[in-house]
Amino acid sequence: MRIVVVSAGLSSPSSTRLLADRLAAATLEHVDAETEVIELRELATEIAQHFVTGFPPARLAAALDAVAAADGLIAVTPVFAGSYSGLFKSFFDLIDKDSLTGKPVLLGATGGTARHSLVTEHALRPLFTYLRALVLPTAVYAASEDWGEEGLAQRIARAGTELARFTAPAAVPGPGAAPDVDTAAAIAPRSPTGAITSVDPADGFVTVPFEQRLAALRVP
Repeated sequence: MRIVVVSAGLSSPSSTRLLADRLAAATLEHVDAETEVIELRELATEIAQHFVTGFPPARLAAALDAVAAADGLIAVTPVFAGSYSGLFKSFFDLIDKDSLTGKPVLLGATGGTARHSLVTEHALRPLFTYLRALVLPTAVYAASEDWGEEGLAQRIARAGTELARFTAPAAVPGPGAAPDVDTAAAIAPRSPTGAITSVDPADGFVTVPFEQRLAALRVP
């Protein structure tokens, strides 16, 4: 099993990389997996070349292949002008349109102020939903004042548990050893007809027609 970490931090050391590393460590507390870190600042020139030539240089091609082959993805970006960085968006613009379909993705972002705390919801989550990824419920934003605070540590731990659960469900059972069906249903993708999908622990995602879900809610 392989977890790929994409960090769009521009400095070294980087708070973005620090958050990415902590999210990976929280995940590895619950699942035995290899991790690979992709530092986008090291690929900035190759990303620009790909846009101009239409062909990825070798290092960039390897990074794109690693993301496509990953069992789970951690994607962390710094905030610029209230959204993800241009480097972060450019990299995911180059991802094959089907590479992230159904792949569990844990989102993270860093910024200088808590004013940007909703960036994970209004910018990052729609991007990865468009790519048909399985975006996890807990996204982690870390402002400068959050480092060292208990609240950030708790969010990181919860997010890591969720990623482990969806990359290796048997490794992290839900409460009472039951599968975490509620969380799975909440983030399940929609079918082409708009029906909500649910999770069958044995068979994975199955389409459940809206009428059937509505009937199940009715009191006999």
